[in-house]
Parts: sequence; structure tokens; C-alpha cells
Amino acid sequence: MSYQIAVDGPAGAGKSTIAKSIAKRLGIVYVDTGAMYRAMALFMIQNRIAKEDSVQISKKCKEADITIEYRDGEQVVLLNGENVNGLIRTEAVGNMASAVSVNKEVRIKLVELQQKLAQTTSVIMDGRDIGTVVLPDAPLKVYLTASSAVRARRRYDELTAKGESCDLNKIEQDIIERDHRDMTREISPLKQAEDAILVDSSDKNVEEVIDTIISLAKERNLG
Repeated sequence: MSYQIAVDGPAGAGKSTIAKSIAKRLGIVYVDTGAMYRAMALFMIQNRIAKEDSVQISKKCKEADITIEYRDGEQVVLLNGENVNGLIRTEAVGNMASAVSVNKEVRIKLVELQQKLAQTTSVIMDGRDIGTVVLPDAPLKVYLTASSAVRARRRYDELTAKGESCDLNKIEQDIIERDHRDMTREISPLKQAEDAILVDSSDKNVEEVIDTIISLAKERNLG
């Protein structure tokens, strides 16, 4: 019998890293919904559509075919048949994704795909509205967060490790602004589901967070 684990939280909280590891530990499928929105954002950038142009975003999103496949154990995000894993993790795409995700037509298209993926197999899914909108009946919902300063430092370390030049204060300001957009948007705002368990990773390392969520899953006889 399949089951679902929903992980929500703000940008930079470590949702993707944590969810991927839990999926491997429990032997279930990881669905990175953020990657799907980033693929849509990349599509808009490629087509030179401004993040403020909601009319064109609504129209253009219908031309984007976004799917997820597993190849050799790795999640591959396909945008109109092209593997875009290496193109969707830039700051520009991230900022566009936050803007694109408020669009009603974009959300309808992607939520349908996410729900379809969760109907046939056990999944762990992370995003902004998984527990509240996409998988409201999931037996385990986690709201994973951390302070903006901690999230900015993690992102700074990640970017500098790749050799990219960046400003820590600017990154934190972008995170704070993105949080505000995500939490105040009209459609599916970021919020903790009433039955979600709050996990603050500010003072925890990755393994401690993984162990915490695995324990919660075991308590519910999942995995």
C-alpha cells in the first residue's frame, strides 16, 4: 500500500537535501516539486517572458511539458524532452520560480502532475503547499524551517563552493523577500498545515534532521 510524506517550508531550509536522503533510506520515490517550478521558470526565461507579465505566463505555461523520470537512481527533470537538471539551480531561475509559482494556471498544471505521481507509488514530496494543497491527506506532514541568517549562510557556502561570487547580505535579503512573496501570495500561500510537525533545522545538522523525520515516519508505521 502506497503512502505519502509531505515536507513544506521556506526557501533554503534544506527540504530537497533532506527529502532525497529520506527517500533513499525508506526506499520510496522523491518528487522535487521545486524543480518542476524551476523548470517552468527556466522555460519563461528562455522565452524572454518577464516575471511581472502574468498574462503571458498563463498563456505560455500551457506549452511547457514538464515530467520527472528516474534514470540510474537519479531524478531527472525533463522540460519538453530535455534534461534540465544542470540549468535550474541558478539564482535567476530561483527568483523567477518564486514569481511564476503565484500564477494560477501554472499551479493548476503542476499540481495535477504532482498528485498523479503520488497516486501510484509511495512518495516524499517537498515544496511550499504540499501538506495544505497537493497532498492534504498525507499521513505525515513536516514543516521544515530555519532562520533566514542560517539559510543565507548555507546558500552562500553552496555558491562559493561552486566558485560563484556572491554577497551574503544580498542573499539573505533575497530570502526574506522570497519568504514574504511565498507567504502572502493569493494562491496556495506557504504556511504550516494544522497537522504538520514543525522541525527547525537552524541548530541541527542534516543527519539529525533526517533521523527526526524517519522517527516520525516509523511512529506512523510508514516505511
